[in-house]
Amino acid sequence: MFSVCLLSRYMDSPTRQHLLAAKRVLRYLKGKIKHGIWYKRNHGEEVKLLGYTNSDYAGDSNDRKNTSGCAFFLAGAAISWASKKQPVVTLSTTEAEFVAAAYSASQCIWL
Repeated sequence: MFSVCLLSRYMDSPTRQHLLAAKRVLRYLKGKIKHGIWYKRNHGEEVKLLGYTNSDYAGDSNDRKNTSGCAFFLAGAAISWASKKQPVVTLSTTEAEFVAAAYSASQCIWL
């Protein structure tokens, strides 16, 4: 998902290098087409919804914006995930993590 997000930044003026990277992503996805998502419940255990989030502080050296990501798991299998370059510039790692947490919370409410 991060690779697609990163490649989408160069859609207005792609180079040969971007095309090669996009082809590599597509080859990877083609190789995983038969893989499925398995939801397994152990007897006596509750089915749990778990969410994880992370952010990089000023990860883009061009505009110092951070990229946030989140993933949600049900019964140990991924059901939703996202990666997004944030529209704001944060001033600290703590603020970057709070922005990521707010983004993840909005995704969780949707679930």
